[in-house]
Amino acid sequence: LGLALLLIQSREATWDLLLDGWGADIAATDRAMQALFDRCAIDPGRVGFGGFSDGASYALSLALSNGELVRRVIAFSPGFERGARRDPKPRVFISHGTADRILPIGLTGRRIAERLEEAGYDVTFLEFEGGHEVPPAVSRAAFDWLAR
Repeated sequence: LGLALLLIQSREATWDLLLDGWGADIAATDRAMQALFDRCAIDPGRVGFGGFSDGASYALSLALSNGELVRRVIAFSPGFERGARRDPKPRVFISHGTADRILPIGLTGRRIAERLEEAGYDVTFLEFEGGHEVPPAVSRAAFDWLAR
């Protein structure tokens, strides 16, 4: 398949960026990525990040501030993006449920997509009927987008 998947978990209940800024989670992510690059032949032009909810916010924030490494980012129901935006700009896929009660789409997903588009990012934004979730059809759409 030509795919290496690295799954990272926050060290606390959520990601450090949400609690007190970049810290132990980013250091652990760096170490895990270095170990993966040491073990596998990774094409640097095909590195992508992804996540759901707080994980989507973290993945999006990391990707936007590391455009020289991250070429694509998938954000399922993100709540925010923080950090410096750097060129080159990664391609962005954002999905969000129209009935999300955890992170309402009008306050989060739509606004994030609009801000990124205004800043010149290539954004694919997929709204779906549903809540704070990733339905199978949305997962398929994201992976089809990733394969392009």
